[in-house]
Amino acid sequence: MASTSATARRAALFDDLVRCETRVYNALTDRLRTEHGIVASQFEMLRYLRAHPDARVGDVARTVAAGIGAISKGVDRLEGRGWVTRVPNPVDGRSSLLRLTGRGAELVAEAERTFDALLESLLAPVLDDDQVAATGAALAALRRSLEADRIGVPAG
Repeated sequence: MASTSATARRAALFDDLVRCETRVYNALTDRLRTEHGIVASQFEMLRYLRAHPDARVGDVARTVAAGIGAISKGVDRLEGRGWVTRVPNPVDGRSSLLRLTGRGAELVAEAERTFDALLESLLAPVLDDDQVAATGAALAALRRSLEADRIGVPAG
């Protein structure tokens, strides 16, 4: 059984992890909305689709740990603004493949510069490169474990 101090450290880690994620995500959303008219979740989807052309809604949902319904609605919004298009899936007629439009590709490239600059301004004064690497490695290991065991996978 874990000691009280180990339990307290895990609880403190959870609190810090959630609060930092929320504050950074909110700051990114505020800046992206102001400068590009999108929020962080839309930026994440656009960036994913740039890296994975012809992805399906389910692919995006699995990657960002969100429900298929939520991602489908998000894609509808991106499509409505002319940033994403759905094309028929030649292998499976029940699904569509998602592609960035030219406007979507331009938007994600512009927004990525804003994202990179803001993330740098938030992290660099507090964490050096070694700390970023160590934190990234620890979180990546935790994420791999959670994903391998399908922990926290949203329904629908």
